Amino acid sequence: MRLAIPGALAGLVAAGLAALPAAAAAPAAPPVRPAGPVIEVDTSAELRGALASAAPGQTIRMAAGEYRGAFVARRAGTAAQPITLAGPRTAVLVNDGPSGAGPSCPAPTAGWDSGYGLWLYGAPYWNLTGFTVKDSKKGVVIDDSRHVKADGLHVHHVDEEGVHFRRSSADGVIRNSVIEHTGLVQPGYGEGVYLGSAGSNWGCHGNAGGADRSDRVLVENNRIGPHVAAEAVDVKEGTFGGIIRGNTFDGRGITGQNSADSWVDVKGVDYLIEGNKGTFAPPGTFANGYETHNPATTPSFANGCGTVWRDNASDLGGAGAYAIKITSVSKCSGRPHVVHSSNTVRRATSGLTNVPVTP
Repeated sequence: MRLAIPGALAGLVAAGLAALPAAAAAPAAPPVRPAGPVIEVDTSAELRGALASAAPGQTIRMAAGEYRGAFVARRAGTAAQPITLAGPRTAVLVNDGPSGAGPSCPAPTAGWDSGYGLWLYGAPYWNLTGFTVKDSKKGVVIDDSRHVKADGLHVHHVDEEGVHFRRSSADGVIRNSVIEHTGLVQPGYGEGVYLGSAGSNWGCHGNAGGADRSDRVLVENNRIGPHVAAEAVDVKEGTFGGIIRGNTFDGRGITGQNSADSWVDVKGVDYLIEGNKGTFAPPGTFANGYETHNPATTPSFANGCGTVWRDNASDLGGAGAYAIKITSVSKCSGRPHVVHSSNTVRRATSGLTNVPVTP
């Protein structure tokens, strides 16, 4: 039954309804949250979506939990507005790959999972902060991505290397991180931090004058080891001007495979190595604390020359010969190495270095 309302009352009712907000008369659909500066994710699918659509200035913040799958970032930040991927140590990336048929030179390809825990490909100006990568073929791979800063990561239990700056990923940083238990499947490729690429791989990874110019990478205040199967830091030929500073190298578990028998192997040019602390104890194969080598490449560089060491403390555990072993002095006559007297050594079978010491 429909009730009649007297004219005066009807006017009052109509006026009152007109004053009400629209939502009171008909509830509206909840607003769509814009893709703002902070994107919160807590599932693998959300993380993949956020990486795929990331924009300069955004922060992708992972909740605690395990994220399984292939996580690839191909979006560029800028110097003024980098993109940040952040999470607590309990936000853990795991990749059960590889799977599918990949290209001869690694590149993100439909139907192929590289097995990398996190892969930045053509993605400059990213900050990677705080989270964990484990149980993957490789840990963090940075390809053709300049100005990537990784801070406070934990990379462990990976089949090959922990963190790789590759394909001319210059001006990067890896600091305040822990890298351990690498090379579980391929010990000879189990470096903690890998800078550049071997000259034999420049056909794939060389995109700057034929070389992999992953130059000026800062490796700072990390703990690398134990059970890093190859070098804690492998500096490849054709790279220039990096700094390896304030790190702790634990050589337990280094395998000696693929000539990996030192904390740091320098084949790059004009590196500064300072303020690091290295130790060795069994198990493992250990020849020297720091080594240089001079591979020939085309184009030609003064590979393995011009390194400066200062304020490094080395304990070779009675197994290693020199704290700093210069493989060839004559090949670096135009760009000599400098070993300062501020470096110290304990329990070496031969001594501090095989070259004259500079005050």
